[in-house]
Amino acid sequence: MMKFMDDDFLLYNDTAKKLFASVKDEPIIDFHNHLNPREIYEDECFDNMAEVWLGGDHYKWRAMRANGVSEKLITGDGAPFDKFLAWADTVQNLIGNPLYHWTHLELQRYFGITMPLTPDTAKEIWDECNSKLRQKEYSVRNLLRMQNVSVLCTTDDPKDSLEWHKKIREDGFEIKVLPSFRPEKALGIEKEGFKNYIDDLSMLVEFRIDDTESLLKALELRLEFFMENGCRVSDHSLESLFFVPTNKREVDEILKIRLAGVKLSEEQEGKFRGYMLTELGRMYAKRGIVMQLHIGAIRNNSARFFKTLGPDTGFDALNDFNYAPQLAALLSAMDENDELPKTILYCLNPKDTEMLAAMAGTFCSNESGIKGKVQLGAAWWFCDHKNGMERQIESMSDTGLISTSVGMLTDSRSFLSFPRHELYRRILCNKIGTWVENGEYPNDEAYLATLVKRICGTNAVDYFNF
Repeated sequence: MMKFMDDDFLLYNDTAKKLFASVKDEPIIDFHNHLNPREIYEDECFDNMAEVWLGGDHYKWRAMRANGVSEKLITGDGAPFDKFLAWADTVQNLIGNPLYHWTHLELQRYFGITMPLTPDTAKEIWDECNSKLRQKEYSVRNLLRMQNVSVLCTTDDPKDSLEWHKKIREDGFEIKVLPSFRPEKALGIEKEGFKNYIDDLSMLVEFRIDDTESLLKALELRLEFFMENGCRVSDHSLESLFFVPTNKREVDEILKIRLAGVKLSEEQEGKFRGYMLTELGRMYAKRGIVMQLHIGAIRNNSARFFKTLGPDTGFDALNDFNYAPQLAALLSAMDENDELPKTILYCLNPKDTEMLAAMAGTFCSNESGIKGKVQLGAAWWFCDHKNGMERQIESMSDTGLISTSVGMLTDSRSFLSFPRHELYRRILCNKIGTWVENGEYPNDEAYLATLVKRICGTNAVDYFNF
């Protein structure tokens, strides 16, 4: 019988174990997360495990709600240890859930604790972790160093001053903390605050934004500012109709009437988004910026809790709209004059995994030698578990080249989330090791070790030009 999450966790054959040994200590390139750069600059210590584990982590909040925990002990004013105890009870009931593995990898890798977290062990683990967290060796920057993080890319609005990124760089921190360009609010024409956002952006760039040309000019200026501060990647969340064929004149009129306060039809919104995405993609291609498309969330489904807690609090889900024709048209519009940027496609609904893998292969042709120019991204959010990671690896292999993958990311707001890279590396090595031991690929140890290192790091360095 295998031991609980021991050195051979998820590694079921000798080839897998050898491959993981070759890659387990490789630097982590985390090109998409939601960490706060201010916290990295200030380099403070967390006071307790409830603060570092449960503050802002909507993954855990959803699980606690499903376990019947009172909101007082989730997002409310409950005592920190009471919240931790409620989480410990939830953890014991998380069999089969990725949060169980994430939780115990974090206890092992950061704190050296191998006992399972349960209500009975909660006090002992709470005391031991807290005593370490308050030491300078467990400051925010040192938590990143513990996991050998080399590069991390935060997610930032075009209006952001990037003050904290600049201070981090000037401070000489050896880990690259780079901004990502996420113009979501500038494309969110259907949102209530759209006009106010455009007004604020106008003030920032010091000219009036009243048509698509001026809006794109403003975003281009902000993108160049981001690039001056190390930006190598953009990010877009696509949650509804996102591409309808149109032209500049029509989109200018759509923008004009929306800024006048008129509500748009879904088709008009799709025309605006599609036009802006196409023009931004061309802008990215010209500058070597990677375009990330995260597709398929349906957000803030509980009106009651959206009113009281706001967004990103655990009330999102996966959508089920069909978008292959839209996506093909969007990518083709950018590709028509060879202005398609390097693009990573992420699906939230697993039904779209194979579709995206096949779609990516349609648009990989280039004369610059870019491997996997358009590719299926890592298992994201509700797909970020053992089955989802295996499916992403298999789908990319089935229809393309897993050897070109840029690997894993955390997509996290937690400074303890980086063992997710280890989980991915174990699953990847086991999958490749199984193919080898099944006689489906030769046991070329040197090549295979190089292959997994590329997928787990060096591909991303080259792809993003880090």
